[in-house]
Amino acid sequence: MRKTMEVLGLMLLGYLAWITYSALNGPSRLPERIPTHFDISGKPNAWGSPGFLWILPVVGLGLYVLMTALASIQFRRYNLPVRVTEVNLPFIQGKTSEMVAWIKTEILCLFVYIQSGIIHGVRNGEFRLSPAIVPAFMVAIFATAGFYLVMIIRGARMRLEQPEAAN
Repeated sequence: MRKTMEVLGLMLLGYLAWITYSALNGPSRLPERIPTHFDISGKPNAWGSPGFLWILPVVGLGLYVLMTALASIQFRRYNLPVRVTEVNLPFIQGKTSEMVAWIKTEILCLFVYIQSGIIHGVRNGEFRLSPAIVPAFMVAIFATAGFYLVMIIRGARMRLEQPEAAN
């Protein structure tokens, strides 16, 4: 599952860069002024140059690299309400890496939505992003983290109670 999410995350990152590049350099160029910030209702309230569109791909790449690097560090200690031992450590590390891959993919989905919404709005004159999208993505990210935290704690406890049955 983790590898699938990593591939999907890389595909989303590539797509984000591609739609940005094609919007800035494609046949139908963007105007000199585009929305760069949106208020709580999803309407633009700040404007800037089209070069601003590179911020989301650059931030997305930075987050992807940082989260990948942090997930690849094999911590020996975790702050969990269960004792971490050599028996349950590989399970905890694996599930933590899987959780990070999911969260990276969710963040990149949000960035793709925002970027494509800006580009679409500029081309069609409809400058509006859904005001519910950021809270919905925040709920999804926290739900993913909560789901994996419960899974990690239960799996780690099970491996402590029955180390031979957990493999």
